Amino acid sequence: MTEYGYFLACEEHGPAALVDQARRAEDAGFTSLWISDHYHPWNDAQGQSPFVWSVIGALSQATSLPIETAVTCPTVRLHPAITAQAAATAAVQTDGAFRLGVGSGEALNEHVLGDRWPQAAVRLEMLEEAVAVMRKLFTGEEVSHHGKHYTVENARLYTVPEAPVPIDVSGFGPAATELAGRIGDGFITMAPDQDAVERFRRAGGKTKPARGGLKVCWAPDREEGAKRAHHLWANEQLPGELPQVLPTPSHFEQANQLVTLDQVADAVPCGPDPDTHISAITSYVEAGFDSVYVSQIGPDQEKFFEFYAAQVLPQLPG
Repeated sequence: MTEYGYFLACEEHGPAALVDQARRAEDAGFTSLWISDHYHPWNDAQGQSPFVWSVIGALSQATSLPIETAVTCPTVRLHPAITAQAAATAAVQTDGAFRLGVGSGEALNEHVLGDRWPQAAVRLEMLEEAVAVMRKLFTGEEVSHHGKHYTVENARLYTVPEAPVPIDVSGFGPAATELAGRIGDGFITMAPDQDAVERFRRAGGKTKPARGGLKVCWAPDREEGAKRAHHLWANEQLPGELPQVLPTPSHFEQANQLVTLDQVADAVPCGPDPDTHISAITSYVEAGFDSVYVSQIGPDQEKFFEFYAAQVLPQLPG
């Protein structure tokens, strides 16, 4: 049975707004939450970027929905030992209903302490070691680790959930997808890519959950929605490794000039037609995803939730 969740965008909304959206999502019939983990927004128009772990603490008191980061990079800006402590506390706060989504990150967020931004293959190597360190710490036992990328000495997490925190791994290419299959408790990606799901399962994912996310823009008409999506999230259409290597919001703003309004209109479900939204979400189900997370672009959150509660969620495949 497919699960439908709401994707909270820390790049667009402050802490209070995110908590309010989580409540609205639960009331509308969404059954779980994703939340992004950023130091910067993708561009200044998005305008926010609260510390995700503080927001998760507030969410745990405001909603009963399961929560997952989509995704945290536990390799550069945050050491895996610190990420493990944050994730374990989040799992305790949610009575075990927290999953840690991880990925190899973007320079946009991870270079802020002046660390060198490694090549993609090295980033994946770092992620694999970081996941191994975090799994050891989730046991609640004392851990010392002297690896290629990380050192941990006499570290023990005293606040841990009854079961280790599940770790889902994000993948946007073959190498990352195969890593997710090999070391992850699940797979995360942002396109209805059946080949990626199958690659994940062949690489060891088997029956583990595949989770997909998409941006939509409810608006009074399709043209207005497309303009809003282009203004705020043109970066979603940038090709190749650009999203991983551009270092600042201003660089993304420069690159976004290459993205046309038509590209965004073709890629993002926009406007008030429920069939447009249903079709986009159903494409994930048909590609083999177990969960689909939807994020509304822009300020019309209340109208979006009313629209989905009445016209979209009831018509989605079970």
